[in-house]
Amino acid sequence: MSAPKKRFGQHFLHDQAVLDRIVRTVNPKPDDALVEIGPGRGALTRLLLPKVTRLRVVEIDRDVIAPLRAACGQSEKLEIHMGDALEVDFAQFVDDGRPLRLVGNLPYNISTPLLFHLLGVAGLVKDMHFMLQKEVVDRLCAEPGSDDYGRLTVSMAARAAAVSLFDVGPEAFHPPPKVDSAVVRLTPRPAPFPLADLGAYERLVAAAFNQRRKTLANGLKGLLTAAQIAAVGIEPGIRAEQLSPAEFARLSDAWASLPAA
Repeated sequence: MSAPKKRFGQHFLHDQAVLDRIVRTVNPKPDDALVEIGPGRGALTRLLLPKVTRLRVVEIDRDVIAPLRAACGQSEKLEIHMGDALEVDFAQFVDDGRPLRLVGNLPYNISTPLLFHLLGVAGLVKDMHFMLQKEVVDRLCAEPGSDDYGRLTVSMAARAAAVSLFDVGPEAFHPPPKVDSAVVRLTPRPAPFPLADLGAYERLVAAAFNQRRKTLANGLKGLLTAAQIAAVGIEPGIRAEQLSPAEFARLSDAWASLPAA
């Protein structure tokens, strides 16, 4: 059997209670357009497969394909797509207009860029259930002013609702990771606050958190003046971590509306 590969960030989930809980949480229906990312040896795949008419999986490691097929009883319902999930066009999996449901134990070394790659097709996705490093889930779900609140929190808030579902200890995996894990549900939806320009929002949020210990006036120097920040009802002397996503939207819309220099 293929050994876990460090370069792929492989930590195979084997705890049956955790696997069963994930399946109950996802609650797949027969006609769901379900796609699993990183099935590995098929511990979760074999439990999802009986629930749906067809299950597509995306896997980068050719060495796990034989044990994956064996775990799934060589089922014809299993459709394997070889490739790097960071480069796969997930729009190809949409059938008959049915929105995708994505699930997986994501490699922690690529989890953040992969999340944003998937949100690039957010309009085609109903929901996502992922096992991630707990620290990342905490950041996704953080509140303004907390230590975990940052660029990832604010960026995600404009694209999807994030809910932390349950924590998972290292002993549930082989090999055990050095960190705790958690399962999160991400539900794509339009920004729940007025937002005219998502691109401007992204750039301004990145600038604000690039030097998060600076005040907004200093962190956004070159984008907005202190007076322009104050004009939208935000105190220029506070730090980025104290602003809600809606307040970032007000700032980014103000910046986007400025005349070109």
